[in-house]
Amino acid sequence: MGELITGHPAVASALLLLAAGVASGLAGSIAGLASLFSYPALLAAGLPPVAANVTNTVALFSNTVGTAAGSRAELRGQRARLIRLSCIAAVGGAIGAALLLGTPSAAFELAVPWLIALGSVLILVREPLRRLIAKRTSDAAAVPQLPVACAVLLVGLYGGYFGAAAGVLMLAVLSLSAAEPLPVTNAVKNIATGAANITAAVAYAFLAPVDWSAALALGLGCFVGAWIGPAVVRRVPETPLRIAVALAGLGLAWSLWRDATAS
Repeated sequence: MGELITGHPAVASALLLLAAGVASGLAGSIAGLASLFSYPALLAAGLPPVAANVTNTVALFSNTVGTAAGSRAELRGQRARLIRLSCIAAVGGAIGAALLLGTPSAAFELAVPWLIALGSVLILVREPLRRLIAKRTSDAAAVPQLPVACAVLLVGLYGGYFGAAAGVLMLAVLSLSAAEPLPVTNAVKNIATGAANITAAVAYAFLAPVDWSAALALGLGCFVGAWIGPAVVRRVPETPLRIAVALAGLGLAWSLWRDATAS
């Protein structure tokens, strides 16, 4: 803990994580998949998989702050809903954190490639998923709230355990439960997933091997990327960038799976 990259200059390590953090903030704004940049950067920095995951969770708190700051207009009038969803997601995040802390590191290393692959596939199929959801939004008021709450709990659990594409999953769940403009749903999603992340981050801060210098460098970059992300999205074509992120994620998943099964 407290060391950035063993055997590498600290300045180079900090710059690597800072740049990865900016990319993570942008990817979170564009595709809901910030961990596809931040997690491998922490691995490249020499952190073991579990330490990289808990450090990533702590650092991504600043991603939530940045996206929330950029979505204040969409969040107006959503207080009661945000409190309800955040409480449910926070419980899920706590369960996910407990699951991670009780999972052998070897089992986590085998699970991570599949989790990253799942997140990447979800990014690739996001538009068909959105079109399917759009056909059902007129009946959103009829969706039972208990299944929605259970789904939010499960997404929060996943977010607390690992988190890649948790935002995509949460967006899908919330889109089925409310007929509203997508920017509003996206803003609510950021707060709900952030609640799961924060709960897990607090647990990891006391009970897990968080590398605080790495978390600081990565977190600063995440905040910058998340803050400027909405402005960038308005100017950069989303689809090619989203596909590139997803394909990079699938490549990373394959590489990590190969390494995990070879060891």
